[in-house]
Amino acid sequence: MSIDAAPHSQSAPIRVLLAEDQVLVRDSFKVLIDTTPGLATVGEAGTGAEAVHLARRHRPDVVLMDVRMPDMDGIEATRRICADPAIPGTRVLMLTTFDQDDYVYASLRAGASGFLLKHATATELLAAIRVVAAGEALLAPTVTRRLIADVVRRSHPAPATRDLGHITQREREVLTLVGTGLSNSEIAEHLHLTVGTVKTHIGRLLAKLQARDRAQLVIAAYDGGLVNPSSR
Repeated sequence: MSIDAAPHSQSAPIRVLLAEDQVLVRDSFKVLIDTTPGLATVGEAGTGAEAVHLARRHRPDVVLMDVRMPDMDGIEATRRICADPAIPGTRVLMLTTFDQDDYVYASLRAGASGFLLKHATATELLAAIRVVAAGEALLAPTVTRRLIADVVRRSHPAPATRDLGHITQREREVLTLVGTGLSNSEIAEHLHLTVGTVKTHIGRLLAKLQARDRAQLVIAAYDGGLVNPSSR
């Protein structure tokens, strides 16, 4: 897994809400998180509706959200949490089994800051929580490439529904590569730029496109028609 982000640096523990309907899985996550320095669970939800309620009540830094849950699925729960002005600092990290799950793209569109495969290791899970808590987006490049390719395959040609006329040509090039799942270092190598310059371009794109994080830049690249079958 490739992650372009610095670790969470604040002294207070990262507060995590668990949203998972399988009790054994949820309990294992809780033990892992509560025994890791700098992390702490603040609540457990077994349904999407409960996740929304507890997110508003506890205002966690990160919600670890399963896609498939009873009562309300994780995508709708994510949409409500991310749209709630009372909890602007809460980020959602989706859990999915990509090979059987058609909802990853929808979860990013709903406002999730990234997604993690359920077969990820404990180390990857803890790193993912820290990355999302730091305000970055968790997008494993290899999975992102598969995600975008799948979306494009099902809906090509990609409809250009977002106006990108106000970004520069270089920003357009960077956004295209972000949309195809490249990391900052890979983009820098591809465009013969420094990693610092790439980060500057991404910062400007976030501001111009009013995107919260890298995950939303992927959405913008697709909506702007920059990602197509040849981008795989």
